Amino acid sequence: MQTATAKTAISTEALAEVTARLAALQEQTVSQLRETYLEVFNEPTRSRNKDYLRKKIAWRIQELAEGGLSARAKDQITKLAAEAPARWRRPQGASQVIPFLEKPAAKRDPRLPEEGVTVTRIYKGTTHNVTVLDDGFEYQSTRYQSLSMIAREITGTNWNGFLFFGLQKRSKEVESEVN
Repeated sequence: MQTATAKTAISTEALAEVTARLAALQEQTVSQLRETYLEVFNEPTRSRNKDYLRKKIAWRIQELAEGGLSARAKDQITKLAAEAPARWRRPQGASQVIPFLEKPAAKRDPRLPEEGVTVTRIYKGTTHNVTVLDDGFEYQSTRYQSLSMIAREITGTNWNGFLFFGLQKRSKEVESEVN
């Protein structure tokens, strides 16, 4: 008799916790919802749709509390999936989780010289040397992400870094050379 009472108390507490978590979703911002999504699904979401995130998180919280689908339901889904139209099915060999977090290797801009090369520009009588690195540039012992940032540092105004350092010609100059 005590075990039945203990089970009821635990499920009542669990129910109260689920109810509180669901109510808290209504007050969360999109960023907070994204953090909660990461917490309950163990993977980030790309969505920023507040209603969608609330529904998806609420479903997952309830699934975790109540156990999700039964084995019979999962078997039935597997059986019916084979008969589903091709556009509804996941490609064979595709993993359950799509690895969208893996960023493809960034393509190197073809206008850039090889890593280790020093690009030089004389501006107002001063020579400025910039070393090309694998992941950016180095100018006066400081790393920069772009040549434009360095050009702005040198001139005090916004410049296209490729134009400033002579790595690209203006489009009008290119057109006149072609004609």
